[in-house]
Amino acid sequence: MSTVHGGPAGQDGPPVLPAAGGAAPGADTGADTGRPASSVAVSELSVPVRAAGVQLIGEAKGSGYKEAPSLVRRADGQTIQLTRLLYLVLEAIDGHRGPEEIAGQASSSFGRLVSAENVRTLITSQLLPLGLLRLADGSEPEVKKSDPLLGMRFRYSVTDPDRTRKLTAPFARLFNPLIVAAVTVAFLATCWWVLMVKGLASATHEAFANPGLVLLILLVTVLSAGFHEFGHAAAARRGGATPGAMGTGLYLMWPAFYTDVTDSYRLGRGGRLRTDLGGLYFNAIVAVAIMGICWATGFDALLLVVVTQILQMVRQLMPMVRFDGYHILADATGVPDLFQRIKPTLLALVPWRTTDPEARLLKPWARAVVTVWVLVTVPLLVFSMATMVLTLPRVLGTAWDNGLKQQAMLSHSISAGDFADAAVRVIAIACLALPVLGVAYILLRLIRQLVTGLWQKTRGKALQRATAIVAIAAVAAGLAWAWWPGADTYRPVQPYERGTLADATTAVFPAAATGRMAEGQSGRTVALWPQGARKPTRDEPQLSMVLVPRQAGTAGTAAAPAAPSWVFPFDKPAAPGEDGNQSLAVNTTDGSVVYDVAFALVWADDGDTVDTRNEAYAFASCADCAAVAVGFQVVLIVGQTDVIVPENLSASANYNCVRCLTYALASQLVLTLDGPLSSDGTAKLNALWQEIAAYGRDLRNRPLSEIQGRLSAYKEQIMAVIKADPSATPAGSGTAATPGASSGATSGATPGATPGATPGATPGATSGATGAVSGSTGATSGSTGATSGSTQAPSPGAGGTTAPAGGAGPTGGAASSGPAPGSGATAPAEQQPTAPAPASGTVPPAPVSTAPPAP
Repeated sequence: MSTVHGGPAGQDGPPVLPAAGGAAPGADTGADTGRPASSVAVSELSVPVRAAGVQLIGEAKGSGYKEAPSLVRRADGQTIQLTRLLYLVLEAIDGHRGPEEIAGQASSSFGRLVSAENVRTLITSQLLPLGLLRLADGSEPEVKKSDPLLGMRFRYSVTDPDRTRKLTAPFARLFNPLIVAAVTVAFLATCWWVLMVKGLASATHEAFANPGLVLLILLVTVLSAGFHEFGHAAAARRGGATPGAMGTGLYLMWPAFYTDVTDSYRLGRGGRLRTDLGGLYFNAIVAVAIMGICWATGFDALLLVVVTQILQMVRQLMPMVRFDGYHILADATGVPDLFQRIKPTLLALVPWRTTDPEARLLKPWARAVVTVWVLVTVPLLVFSMATMVLTLPRVLGTAWDNGLKQQAMLSHSISAGDFADAAVRVIAIACLALPVLGVAYILLRLIRQLVTGLWQKTRGKALQRATAIVAIAAVAAGLAWAWWPGADTYRPVQPYERGTLADATTAVFPAAATGRMAEGQSGRTVALWPQGARKPTRDEPQLSMVLVPRQAGTAGTAAAPAAPSWVFPFDKPAAPGEDGNQSLAVNTTDGSVVYDVAFALVWADDGDTVDTRNEAYAFASCADCAAVAVGFQVVLIVGQTDVIVPENLSASANYNCVRCLTYALASQLVLTLDGPLSSDGTAKLNALWQEIAAYGRDLRNRPLSEIQGRLSAYKEQIMAVIKADPSATPAGSGTAATPGASSGATSGATPGATPGATPGATPGATSGATGAVSGSTGATSGSTGATSGSTQAPSPGAGGTTAPAGGAGPTGGAASSGPAPGSGATAPAEQQPTAPAPASGTVPPAPVSTAPPAP
């Protein structure tokens, strides 16, 4: 077999030919057996002559067949398996013996009587059609070599057999057992150091910062692929076989190298396995050598060459296609024609075909291994083909999009005179085009083979041909459905997409998507943002509310289900953590008002990490209702603290609301003190905090427009108490702390950090407030605002976010927005931002959370 190492073989393996009077292993009467391209009427030959270039290899050693086949190679490189009788007859044909003499020679070797008539039958029915003998007129036969779907195309021989033997002879010494052991240990140590200790970050940065290094790494990788083929040829020579030509070609439109090691079939199982593993061994040699150069020069970019060798070895070990792993498995089992065993193996699994002779040609253990290989390979190939068909539009869109980007960078590189970078861009464009061409080529060949095969097999059978036409039409309709241009059919693959099997199914069948979506997963949902705002893009995101589908539950039919405790299309905020402060007002009762107020004073000792969170959430799903949430937190840090990352968050939303109001305000103050407060300062702070707590308990009777201003005033009073205390502030410093301020909603928390005061420094202060208000007058709208510790939103009432007025109709949703700089968040113009009078069913406000100051 002309084995293509570093790429697939040119054929599935040596085909097995039928013997006289019956079918031999793997018999095939089609063109794949190497039958002449045109039928030739053969007359009886007096003295048969072998065709030019026919080589008798002999019986395959270590075969997995119960009766080991014999191998013959034609001049075109096609290797053929023959039964022992056919091989003995061909061996006896020397151009001088007639049928009687050939029969006598074959009988003595075969151990059974072979008549001259038997010889004539074998010649005319087997050997001549296989192209192993000259025709009756003495001309050479016209043969057609097998052309498998996964074979190599456009082969070009670089070296002839004589030159290959001369080039690879010195490398055969590398297969000395001591050298092999040393290289193996060094390679394993290299893999461990590169992948587990050193890493590839610095190498990748260094390489891609300089396009010339990328070209160098690519060049070394290509040369190492050629050196891989030297390994196969040198291993064959080490075992006593004669390597043939070496060259290059295209495998699935990708450049690949090959080596003809057909003569390795003369070797035993160990010699053939050495030949199969020789390429991987030479990859290990390259990796160890490059590692040595890297250590000597400190050139980290060379580590990428080591990684490319490892990846190439892993790829070569895949047994599903004709890489080294396929040939290792074939030679280990002694079944070189694995792909030709797929059909008989699958038929043998059918209960009524268990007695099929084709299923019993292999030895039991070889049959078991081949069956496992078939059961793994066939589903993977079918799945790969289906995935290739379904994802082709996305692949085309991605290739086109990235090709345009690479073309633009190519133009820029040429105009700038950076020809190294230009060469990298050309290679990148080629790498984008080759997979697309390969997929298109495979699909076209597959479709052509299926159509041609069905048409030939149904010739003269009207019913079967009609069925075949229907099947072809169904396939064409399926391809049209999968490739028809749609909204997202040819959308380029995005960097945030995961690309899992479930995502591929969801992309094809969006309606089948159930359950919660994960980050990067394909699916459909609803996102809402302020009316009139531009739609968000990846480059210009907008704060928006995303409604994530929840897992549908089962509802009983006998009785109405109980009202759910959480009706909103987003998750309920998590409970506050340690030292956290959270105000959560949720109203689902029509005509009611819900208040939730949480005030907290938190002390942090010297060295403690300050990551406290202050939160205020107001959500409503009702009619003629309101929800108000106010969270106020003061954090006092005593001494030096390295990590200060407080968070201050607020959000409000209306869902299925009619004439409703939601208001959320989060206000936070963070101060650093040089030392503990004095007893007098502690008493003043306690008295002030009791006043603040009393205000919080009476908050429902206060107009919303004054709340933020009042809390800001309390912050100023707290800072004044701290600054006036001589224990907390060094004498003479007296510098007032200025709160930072910013407005507008932000996505996520933006931590504000204030480093602890060093000795002699004034106390630092960070304060912030976030507010959100949403309302509805006949339509549902909402707004959310979120900032973190070092931000402060202005007080409401100055004209910020206003819910739009519209027609009366209960619709669900929320718009995300933040108040404009210098303004707060106000309720709709039709409804003043004051607390509505309690209605029947009003939920009482939550108790105020307080914490006494530390002594």
